[in-house]
Amino acid sequence: MIDVIVAGGGPTGLMLAAELRLHGVHVLVLEKDTEPTPYVRALGLHVRSIEVMDQRGLLERFLALGTKHPAGGFFAGIGKPSPERLDTAHGYVLGIPQPLIDRLLAERATELGAEIRRGGELVGLSQDDAGVTVELADGTLVRSRYLVGCDGGRSTVRKLLGVGFPGEPTRVETLLGEMEVAAPQETVATVVAEVRKTHLRFGVGPLGDGRYRVVVPARGVAEDRAVPPTLDELRQQLRAFAGTDFGVHSPRWLSRFGDATRLAERYRVGRVLLAGDAAHIHPPVGGQGLNLGIQDAFNLGWKLAAEVGGRAPEGLLDSYHTERHPVAADVLANTRAQMELMSTEPGPRAVRGLLSELMDFEDVNRYLVEKITAIGVRYDFGEGHDLLGRRMRDVGLKRGRLYELTHGGRGLLLDQTGRLSVEGWSDRVDHVVDVSEELDVPAVLLRPDGHVAWVGEDQQDLLGRLPTWFGAAAG
Repeated sequence: MIDVIVAGGGPTGLMLAAELRLHGVHVLVLEKDTEPTPYVRALGLHVRSIEVMDQRGLLERFLALGTKHPAGGFFAGIGKPSPERLDTAHGYVLGIPQPLIDRLLAERATELGAEIRRGGELVGLSQDDAGVTVELADGTLVRSRYLVGCDGGRSTVRKLLGVGFPGEPTRVETLLGEMEVAAPQETVATVVAEVRKTHLRFGVGPLGDGRYRVVVPARGVAEDRAVPPTLDELRQQLRAFAGTDFGVHSPRWLSRFGDATRLAERYRVGRVLLAGDAAHIHPPVGGQGLNLGIQDAFNLGWKLAAEVGGRAPEGLLDSYHTERHPVAADVLANTRAQMELMSTEPGPRAVRGLLSELMDFEDVNRYLVEKITAIGVRYDFGEGHDLLGRRMRDVGLKRGRLYELTHGGRGLLLDQTGRLSVEGWSDRVDHVVDVSEELDVPAVLLRPDGHVAWVGEDQQDLLGRLPTWFGAAAG
């Protein structure tokens, strides 16, 4: 029997497969598409996702194919500089198109031993006390101990589970595509700059090799949104907003997206879980969707691996929903707010102007950047030190960097006292005695996802916290 089937081979599913394989879990990724998608739906990684890649030793691969940009100006497109003193060693956004992100994550999952089966479309599922039976479109039945639906906003897994997906339907639709443009680049840039003074959902930007990414509001909402727009429809809308269609031609692909905002009522039903767009959808403003899914996978992977391995403490797997559901709810709320602020109506434009003034205050600007980039996320671990529940940023140590010690996906006790011990948990938790000028606490216990589970210097207090996240002591 397979340990975990992951339905969906996008960034969320591939990240999850890699995380599971770090712990020796037998993983099968089922992806219904026979070839990787060429669509550039997402344009890069925010700070927390960059940290995630660094924590697993993958960042150099992404940096080699991406471009660093300032980590500012993302909230509703309000142009502000990147704030000073961001709580991260990676104070930038990495521009890298989604097909490259998919490729790098697929390579990582495959290197670690995950099986990726393309053309494997899930059409049915049933579960019992021992596992999940998955039916594929060709009639094949596959059995696994757990199933995770990472199969997008129209998730088959979520629908088969009957999980509610409340929220708001699409009210406004946007056309998107990649194509060539006949007009000179300077002309395009001048016209776009003028249009974007009032229409922030409009954009025509160069991708290189003569290709452009074109984004323009649609005339209305299509009856069947799965049907891609035509080039004529896109030209028509370009002329309506810009007075020219820029001579667009030779589209590589065309698509449409809406502003539907929905959140799954539950992330887990028995042995089946949901992650990424299967669990939440929202407008793409702020570029948070792909990043939110990768971070879902980063939270879930080590917990599900512990469950499969029989060493998970009670409630650990359920903490995936407890922790990530509120994070998604917050993203949905901020994208709703951003969509309102991007309206051309007088009221929202007035509020946008006021918020722009407020963002000139450093603390306001930093707060919104930390929200968009997810470095402000704090899980509720109860009362305690301000670090508790937050992810630990990379800090310099006497013998290197913190994130260099997290590549294996294990727990980590960073002990500046040299007096503590993780005896009984050393098969799951690394004990590192080292010091950092950037860390003003005696010791921190990090979960495999880098969130701080304990702060202190008392051995008995530590022994009381270790079982919460890592199960009973061995032996």
